Amino acid sequence: MKTTATNKRIRELLTAIGDGTLVPRPEFQRRLVWALRHKNAFIKTVLEGYPFPEIYIAAGEVDLSTGAGTLMLVDGQQRLATLHDYFHGSSELRLKDIPPYEKLNDPQKREFLEYEVVVRDLGALDLDQIKEVFRRINSTSYALNAMEIENARYDGEFKGLADELAQSSLFEEAKFFSPNEIRRMLDMRFVLSLMVTMLSQYFNRDEEIEAYLKRYNDEFPDRENLKTRFVRVASFIRECGGFDLSSRFWKKADFFTAFIELDYLLSIKHIRLDPCSVRDALNNLYAEVDRVAAGAQDVSGDATRYARAALQATNDRSNRVTRGLIVRTLLLKAAASDVAAK
Repeated sequence: MKTTATNKRIRELLTAIGDGTLVPRPEFQRRLVWALRHKNAFIKTVLEGYPFPEIYIAAGEVDLSTGAGTLMLVDGQQRLATLHDYFHGSSELRLKDIPPYEKLNDPQKREFLEYEVVVRDLGALDLDQIKEVFRRINSTSYALNAMEIENARYDGEFKGLADELAQSSLFEEAKFFSPNEIRRMLDMRFVLSLMVTMLSQYFNRDEEIEAYLKRYNDEFPDRENLKTRFVRVASFIRECGGFDLSSRFWKKADFFTAFIELDYLLSIKHIRLDPCSVRDALNNLYAEVDRVAAGAQDVSGDATRYARAALQATNDRSNRVTRGLIVRTLLLKAAASDVAAK
């Protein structure tokens, strides 16, 4: 396969996009969705005259009666979209420490428009061939999981907080995530599920995660508040003590439920909880659930319902809600007993 590389001026590329002769094809992309800081940094790179990586195009549709044809923009879409927004003064592009295009003097505008971009032409390949080219360029030794794909697309404020919280000493001390889970970013995905649930409500599996990554890619105004809530629950769990590493508490589904309900009671309802009472209440529940799993019949209805919701389809919304209501009721009863005892 032979490709050719040429230089195109920014003004030529922007004009081609404007008149439809260069057509973006986003289905070829699986790259980072830029946050504002990425866009600002990129524009600054261009204004200061530094080079950036080549973009890829391929032959598109041809009108056989007129000979007019189009080119497909295969790779480099966010770069050109950012340049397009900057040139046209898009309100969606919020600039920081960079003058808008209209405020540049004439020599600066000319330098921007005459900036040369390396364009690699793949030629007249069919769509399957183009996709194969990029499959090979971006190939890995295994299929990407959902978090790895989202990590390759989002690098903003929401994901940044998830990355920070996933490194909490609480998880490290309990060896909560295996090396393979960490390697495949499943630790971050678990924390993202916690964060989204803390901000909203129980949802089905991982369905809401990408929406929040996208919504808060540029800015996450509630960052410090959510971090404070997370740290509050983590600190409370340490105060509880008594959760042996072999305890059900450290199983993913059970930990998820306990964490969310503790956050709700401590940070949303502002209920005072006694760490020892919470520890005992949860340990009693987990002991009953383990008895259900072992086949015992003389257990409470709550333990039986919790066991069903914790052993099958644990990430389904209905099962998350069931476990949550049982734990919340349990903790509220423990809090009420503490008040009565005083």
